[in-house]
Amino acid sequence: MTVDKAENMKSHVIRVVKDFFETHFSEDSEVLSKSFKQNYDTLLQQDGHDATSEVEGIRRLIVSFKPALSSVLEPCQEYDTLLTMVLWMFKAPWEGAHRRRKKPSPRRDGPVMPGSDQSMDISFLCTVCGEEVDVPHDRKMQILNSEDEVELPTHCGHDVKIRISKKQEEPKDDEVDEDEPIVPVELLMGHLPADNVEYMKVLSVGIDIGSSTSHLIFSRLTLKREKSLFNITNRFNLVNREIIYESSIIFTPLIDRYNIDVESVIEFCEEEYKKAGITPEMVETGAVIVTGETAKKQNAAEIVSRLSSESGRFVSAAAGPNLESLLSAMGSGIVDQTLHSQRSILHVDVGGGTSNLAIISNGQVRSTSCINVGGRLLGIDKDLKIWRIDGPAQFIMNELGITYQIGDTILEKDARDIARELAKALVEVMQGEAKSIIAKELMMTDDLDFLIPVDEYSFSGGVSEMYFGSDADFDDIGAMLADEIRALVEDQGLNVVEPPNKIRATVIGAGAFSLSVSGSTTFFDESIELPVTNVPVLPVDLGGEEFTPEKLVDRIRRSFTTFDMVEGADLVALYFKDLVVSRAYIGDEWLPPFAKAIEEALPNSVSKKKLIILIFGYDVAKRLGLAIRDETSIKSNILVLDELQLEAGDWIDIGIPLKETQAFPVTVKSLVFNENKEYS
Repeated sequence: MTVDKAENMKSHVIRVVKDFFETHFSEDSEVLSKSFKQNYDTLLQQDGHDATSEVEGIRRLIVSFKPALSSVLEPCQEYDTLLTMVLWMFKAPWEGAHRRRKKPSPRRDGPVMPGSDQSMDISFLCTVCGEEVDVPHDRKMQILNSEDEVELPTHCGHDVKIRISKKQEEPKDDEVDEDEPIVPVELLMGHLPADNVEYMKVLSVGIDIGSSTSHLIFSRLTLKREKSLFNITNRFNLVNREIIYESSIIFTPLIDRYNIDVESVIEFCEEEYKKAGITPEMVETGAVIVTGETAKKQNAAEIVSRLSSESGRFVSAAAGPNLESLLSAMGSGIVDQTLHSQRSILHVDVGGGTSNLAIISNGQVRSTSCINVGGRLLGIDKDLKIWRIDGPAQFIMNELGITYQIGDTILEKDARDIARELAKALVEVMQGEAKSIIAKELMMTDDLDFLIPVDEYSFSGGVSEMYFGSDADFDDIGAMLADEIRALVEDQGLNVVEPPNKIRATVIGAGAFSLSVSGSTTFFDESIELPVTNVPVLPVDLGGEEFTPEKLVDRIRRSFTTFDMVEGADLVALYFKDLVVSRAYIGDEWLPPFAKAIEEALPNSVSKKKLIILIFGYDVAKRLGLAIRDETSIKSNILVLDELQLEAGDWIDIGIPLKETQAFPVTVKSLVFNENKEYS
């Protein structure tokens, strides 16, 4: 019965979706309907839970609906409308199933009629062979309920004998605690009906200049802003990304060991823009990422500055090992995978110069790290002639007691020994802190935080292509490194999953995941020249204390001192994460004294008319901006943004508002150039 109810509900949902597609997408309705049904069936089969009850059957239908719809329809007005329609369809059956599950069995008062006591069982035994005789249920009831003498079944030529016994009560899987709360349909489906939904599409570019290779992608990002009783916000959130063009992959051109060939990289990007049919004026956001050994080149800052200024209206230039770890994990597809699998995964992007590590759980990157392990650290051609030796490779040679120079022919055994030591260091920090001399020396960041147990491991980056079977040759030790990593992983029994994106993981992350968007009720003066780039974030910690103007002035001045910044000389973004706590001021009465405290704390910026950037973690920018304008002498040099999550140590780029809204694109990044570590 429970299976029938879930099946009937599924048929009804599929019919509603089909009717909706016919109404709103008439030309493609048949294809959309068929594809949706196939994907819905597949997701229901992959759910991993047996639909042994009505509640479980309906739960599976609810949680599988949105992914199935997303597989055939991109986020848009119709997408939201259909989600809301089906959500309301599920509400009554979901709550009704819970009520029926908790309803006690009806009491039986009065006499029990013969054969009606379901707690008793009747069986028939042969008096000759002792076996139980199979008798149809109707015949059993006739024997029990007849007032006349009834002929008994026979077996082995003799009448059988009747045995009546009490049934053993089977455990009821569907029994629940009376106080167990019902999980809301909205939470199960991952959708909140909104009163006002607005979509915006932007074109983004991601450019990755790596140790071994360089390439770019163009993505179309869908941003969504919705307001409802449960979601009081004015922020656009990224809800969908579509890669619309992938460039060819080239070896990163170098002039010499210390410099990137800037003009060759610029020429490559210009050609790829033309092939894609896209001009820089069409690009609204994106990021240039300089990774691995390339970030250590003397002109690394120049290449990102040139590319970011020539690639679109707002393209951020970014570098830094922890940022690379975050973006490669996002771009690989593993972050989304953990959201559905409920498994924690340690993802490793093994590139030419570095390996970027990230622990991911429930769709969130929990910890990042980076180690100097990569296939391009030692460049050798097919004849084993050395054409490149980077610092980490030289360090390994010293530790192994072998000596080679550029131009020498290396023994295959020595090349493989170098690759093995790099692999050992990587696998070591994949499972805990760096303890060996080599691993400690190669680490570029702090160790990973292993508070969350790791269930599985995954690999992306150029070396991962060879790890998973590609026979590509990059004229370096990448293939050897992949072999050695695989051997260690298999020897230690680590469970590995293959990500959807490998060599392109970082560039996909740069183009599709680097963007943050502020709330759209911001405050700014239109005379401010945008974009504003390379702005350090200074958190102002109010500590949850009772707000007073004096405390605010003190905390702002303390932030400048803590981060070695000079008020009035250095451009910074003051960041207020937590809500203002105040018993002295009712409602928004705290805004005027807060505005005046800002003016008092920044006297040099005010007198020199330096740009003042204030950022909040919650929706307050418009109201505070108006208070600053009305209550202080700060009139034309103020930019107030909100609904952004930032941290100490972040740097940000702020672009022009998107699509004539007041929502600002913001790229959160780190800046690490020319940190060429000296190895012993």
